[in-house]
Amino acid sequence: MIIRRRGKPRRLSCRLSARTGGGRAFTLIELLVAIAIIGVLVALTMPALSAARETARRSLCLSNLRQMGIAMHAYHEQWRYFPPGCVEFRTKAKPQHRQLAWSVYILPQIEQKNLYQSLNLYGAFDSATNTTAAATMLSAFMCPTAVRPAPRSQGRGRCDYGGMNGERITSPNNPPKGTMLHDKCVNLAMITDGTSRTILIAEDSVNPDGQWINGLNVFDQAFAINKGPKFENDMRSSHVGGAQCAMADGSARFLKETIDVRILAALCTRAGREAIGDDAY
Repeated sequence: MIIRRRGKPRRLSCRLSARTGGGRAFTLIELLVAIAIIGVLVALTMPALSAARETARRSLCLSNLRQMGIAMHAYHEQWRYFPPGCVEFRTKAKPQHRQLAWSVYILPQIEQKNLYQSLNLYGAFDSATNTTAAATMLSAFMCPTAVRPAPRSQGRGRCDYGGMNGERITSPNNPPKGTMLHDKCVNLAMITDGTSRTILIAEDSVNPDGQWINGLNVFDQAFAINKGPKFENDMRSSHVGGAQCAMADGSARFLKETIDVRILAALCTRAGREAIGDDAY
């Protein structure tokens, strides 16, 4: 390219020096520092994100329990009693019993009427006529925080919640002191301890046999929350610091695992005549 000015024409070089072109490149040290800063920011952010996710999961679990509490009251409104905890509990002497769970009988109240009608309620929970229906997974019966080895238990839909049959912390649970009994129904008038101070349903997400159709999802409390051995059905959850429950008044709440075991025992009975203050749990 020729540029003509007053003097002699001269040729302009099209080559650009490294100093006049673009920005200065990163050095290796600067790159490593940038990566380290990003790593620190990610490390600081991840626990907050994890905590936010668990808060959301815990809220959904609490919503499940509220839904079940409302369903229980809708059932009570229709039949004047809550459903039995288990219909025909199996024993060695009576292995043919149906062993159908309380959760079966509130299916119409949680918008699962078609599933309810597909069940053979004259057959056992593990009968061939109930195989297909029993395999149905229902989010209302599953805590989103729970850790499961498989999506189903023995081919049947899981249940992370159990009906409260009573307590064995302070004395034997005989006769059963809770609200969810075998082959027997409890109504509101029988809950003389107060419906807001009596547990109806509680988390038992560690129970390996928890199935919404199987009447084994009924238990009596024998240990502090989250302290029971794996073989024992008890109030346990995958939430940090406690477990959630539905009270007999239809409300739901989180109970800390540090709650006094005597207060916990009192909450598991329907007519124990225990005095529980508003700030006790």
